[in-house]
Amino acid sequence: MRTWRILRVIINRRESSRKKRRRANRRKAMWAVALVCILWGTTWMASKIGVQHIPALQLSGLRHLIGGGLYVAYFTFVRKMFPQRHQWWRLLWMSVLMFVLSNGLSVLSVVYMPSGLGSVVGAIAPIWVIIFSFFIFKHIRFKKQTIAGILLGFTGVVITFSDYFEHVMYTDFSYGILFGMISSMTWAVATLLTVKQAKDLDPYFSLGWQMFISGIILNTYSYASGNFVSLFSIPTDAWLSIAYLVVIGSVIAFGAYIYALKRLPATLVSIHAYINPIVAILLGDLLMNEKLTPFVIVGTITTLLGVYLVNNSFRRKIRLRKSSPAIAD
Repeated sequence: MRTWRILRVIINRRESSRKKRRRANRRKAMWAVALVCILWGTTWMASKIGVQHIPALQLSGLRHLIGGGLYVAYFTFVRKMFPQRHQWWRLLWMSVLMFVLSNGLSVLSVVYMPSGLGSVVGAIAPIWVIIFSFFIFKHIRFKKQTIAGILLGFTGVVITFSDYFEHVMYTDFSYGILFGMISSMTWAVATLLTVKQAKDLDPYFSLGWQMFISGIILNTYSYASGNFVSLFSIPTDAWLSIAYLVVIGSVIAFGAYIYALKRLPATLVSIHAYINPIVAILLGDLLMNEKLTPFVIVGTITTLLGVYLVNNSFRRKIRLRKSSPAIAD
């Protein structure tokens, strides 16, 4: 009897210890989400500062080459991990979609328009995810809430740019919108394909190699196209921008994002999509003299409301499918 009591005490202590660790991990994961919400919002301003001094694709390439190189060096020399032959192809197309096209074009977009507005265009990426899901996963059906969210999202973008219609018509401003749209679309495609085909890759390992490969591609393209500045000619402000994007955007924020995803529901982590544009717009107004007009405020709120409705309707649909096999197809 005494032995049984001792065993019960040991088991209870272990269970209590596990619960404390879970709570502690959850608190850390929530702090990681908060970091992502703020830090990714600030990278738009850092990119805007950088592109004022060096070409956008070179800026993006240097950021990923250095940031990815740090991850690659860690996994190669500390963890003794190297991509296997069958993984190279996936790493290549994932790096092209997620970083060369999506991130490269998002940085290119702020060459032609304010960073805060670029973040609003980027915020509609979750809407593209739902739209493209219809073609990739055939069983997806749009509900009224989903359609309303899609319409609200795109209406919000139009409202946001209402004060800039003259610029869109008569300047290169339209290129910024085009590049931003393509960037958000490629991010959506990359997200869907990554979820579908890359489950066996360590997320940090995959992230590092994707960034490193994309850095090589972007820098090679910049150099070959002549849209390149000598490393010795890059001014201090540009290097500070690159350093910020590497340390804050690529290492800390991406690391925190993956850390949170592994410990919290994806729906909770996705809250960053609603906060990043707000941070970017406020910083653009405070530090970059970008106009914060009523149209920008109303348009941003409308866009984020649309994104919320789309995400919420999609989450409810997933829950229904899990609870009722009859609706599976």
